[in-house]
Order: sequence, then C-alpha cells, then structure tokens
Amino acid sequence: MSSTGLNSIEKRAAFSLAAVFGLRMLGLFMILPIFAIYGEQLIGYSPVWIGIAIGAYGLTQAMLQIPMGILSDKYGRKPIILIGLLIFLLGSIVAAMSDTIYGVVFGRSLQGMGAIASAILALAADLSREEQRPKVMATIGMFIGLSFTIAMVVGPITAEAFGLSGLFWFIAVLTILAMFLIQFFVPNSINKAPRGDSVALPTQLKKLIRHPQLSRLNFGVFTLHMAMTACFITLPKQFVESGLMLEDHWQLYLPTLIGSFFLMIPFMIFAIKKQKEKQMLSASVLLLTLSLFLLWYLPTGFTSLVVMVVLFFTAFNYLEATMPSLLSRISPAGVKGSVMGIYSSSQFLGAFTGGVLGGLIAGEFGEQAIFLAMSIISAAWFLVSLSMRALRKSKNFSFAINVKNEKKAGEVAEQLINMPGVIEATIVFTEAIAYLKIDEKIVNIADIKALLNQPK
Repeated sequence: MSSTGLNSIEKRAAFSLAAVFGLRMLGLFMILPIFAIYGEQLIGYSPVWIGIAIGAYGLTQAMLQIPMGILSDKYGRKPIILIGLLIFLLGSIVAAMSDTIYGVVFGRSLQGMGAIASAILALAADLSREEQRPKVMATIGMFIGLSFTIAMVVGPITAEAFGLSGLFWFIAVLTILAMFLIQFFVPNSINKAPRGDSVALPTQLKKLIRHPQLSRLNFGVFTLHMAMTACFITLPKQFVESGLMLEDHWQLYLPTLIGSFFLMIPFMIFAIKKQKEKQMLSASVLLLTLSLFLLWYLPTGFTSLVVMVVLFFTAFNYLEATMPSLLSRISPAGVKGSVMGIYSSSQFLGAFTGGVLGGLIAGEFGEQAIFLAMSIISAAWFLVSLSMRALRKSKNFSFAINVKNEKKAGEVAEQLINMPGVIEATIVFTEAIAYLKIDEKIVNIADIKALLNQPK
C-alpha cells in the first residue's frame, strides 16, 4: 500500500494513453459544433438524418464497448486498440469521401465500431499499481474533458478552412497519430490487473444492470449525453441566427467552456470537503434541467443564449467529471470492469438516442422543441437522483489469496466482512483474488493480510 507517487512507467502510461484517448475523442467531438450547418449541403439532408449522423457512432460504440474489452483480455490490449483505431480511421476516410448524408452516417457508424475505451482503461489498469490507479484514470478523464473543449474550438475553424470533408481528413490524421503513440510510446504490459477490475465479466452484467444505485447513474449518464447530442442539432444554427458567423463560434465556445470549468470547481470542492456528493449531483441535474428549459422558454437572443449555454456546460462538466468517481465508489468489490463497461455503453447509447430523438423532434415539432423535450427527461433524472443513498467513503483493493474451493472462499469472505472497516468482500478463488471495499480510517491492513496469508 505504497503512498508514493506515480513511477516512470505509470507516468508514461498515464500521459500516452490519455493522449490516445483524447485524440480519438477529439475526432468524435469535432463534428458537434459544425455538422448541423455543414450537413445541410449533403445529398439526402433532413433533420432526422442530421441527428442520426451526429449520434450514429454512439450505437456501435454501445454495442461493441464490452466485447472489445473482453477481446483485449484474450488477445492483448495493444493489438485490439490498434485494430479499433484502424476501424476508426476507415470510418473517418469513408465519411471524408462521402457527399451524401447516408455515406457520412455509415462512416460515423464505422468510427463507433472502433470501440477502444474499455481496452484503453484495462491497459491503464494493467500498467499501474492499485494504489496509484485512480491517478492514472483521473489523467485520462482530464484529457477527455480537454479534448471536448479543444473540439468545440478547433472544429469550426477546421471546417471553415477545409470544409466538412477536410474535417474528416483531419480526424484521420489524428487517428494515425494515436496509432503511432500506441505502437511506440505506450509501455508494453507485463502484469495484468485483476480481471474483474479491468474488463467486463459477462456473468455479472445482468445482475449489475439491475443494481438500484448503479442503474441510477447509468440512467443519468445516458440522459446527460442524450441531452448534449440533441442540443447540438440546433445550437450552432441558433448562434448563426443570433449574428455570430460559424468561423467565429470558437470565440464563444472557448470562454464559455473555460468559464463553466471555473464555475464548477467550487461545487466540486464543497461536495468533497463536506461529503455532499449526492446532494451536489442532484443540484447539478436540477441546473441542467433549468438551463434546458430556459433555452426553450427564453427568446433566442445572443446574450440569453450565452448565459444558458454557460449554465448548461457548468452542469454538464460537473456531472461528467464526478459521476465516474461516484460509480467507482458504489461499484461492488471485484466487478469494476463490468460496472464501467455498462456505464460506458449507457453513455454512448445516450449519444445515439439524443441524435435520433433530436432529429425526429426537430422534424416534427421544430428545433426549439428539442430543449423542452430534453428538459422534461432531465427533470425525470432529477427525481431519480433524489432517491440515491448517501455515499460512504471507501476504497477498493485486491489481494492475492490461496483458496482451494468455493466453500473455503465463502468462509474467508465471512471472516473478512466481520472485520472492522471492511464494507464488502468478494473472493474469486478461481483467480486467487480477494476483492475488498474498505474504509481506510478504520481498517487494519495488517490484520487483513494476516488472515489471507493463513494456510487454507
């Protein structure tokens, strides 16, 4: 249980994998601020097809996220990540060469088939010690947030300079760079993290999907990304109508996103220091709901748009940054890989649903109605969030153990759960691993090791 910082391999793994993840997410996000406008030039344009094109990658991501993680466990992390990036590259090229909306949808669907998020996170787990793993994951999370901000700024500039096709070619170049980083900069994995901590276990999925606390967070991330994707079907057009040319949209997105980032920091500090994460989650969902409702209700003047977008991204950034941490703390011991797989799939499925639903609403009721519909669904999330239980501070650890059969595993698990500070104990005797969720302020690690090292 070393308290030292990241070693050289962990630092290299953290920043190289974060850069790969960030480059790939940049390629997915760059289309958001521009496609509602540039998509009108494509053959076959309609609001519904615009929505499908924006969200298409989400469906294939949601379907393949867990299988790709499992394949990486069988055939190796790097080969599967490289295959995923190659598929993403092909999708970018297909979209770049298409002059129809249908070709772009096919290209975006191919991009989504390169579902490497779970494999990257599993490799990050393999390359880090357990006590340092949260720092590595936090670095990756930070780069994802940074890639979203950069995409909002660079997307309009690139599209204005090179057109929609040029934007997809630029994404293809970024993908090649990511492949180069994986091949030559990311360390090779020698040891593997416990399987349950890194990849999804199919036998656990049904039970975890029904988990009352986890299901609330999965519904939440589904709603969050549905709302974000749906809103970008109309927001860029509204900025243009309010007098801001598309090539100047970065001048709005950059200060808006930076401002929302600094606004969310005090809320994060308050939530952590006062242990009010549950209350701040509900408050942020309420802020998200309010911003969506006001985007529908208020006149679409430039000033009101800016204020509402700042409120929206303050709530979005806070929820995006804090929900994975809550998920990790609620996650039962030993199944973090499965929990994250379901969460990621919910996230991408939300993006797909937002694109399709937003396009349908725009076609039937007008684009302004998108905000009202999203605010109603967000309000439902707020009500769901109120029923979440208060969180108990805990950390997950794993220990090697020598248990010969299921009966002995059950006996040891019972002894562990009765020890002070042990919140949950799961023993997978077939993998010789004991997964524990503990309260560090109470638990005695030496007693746990002594129990686990006894002859079984």
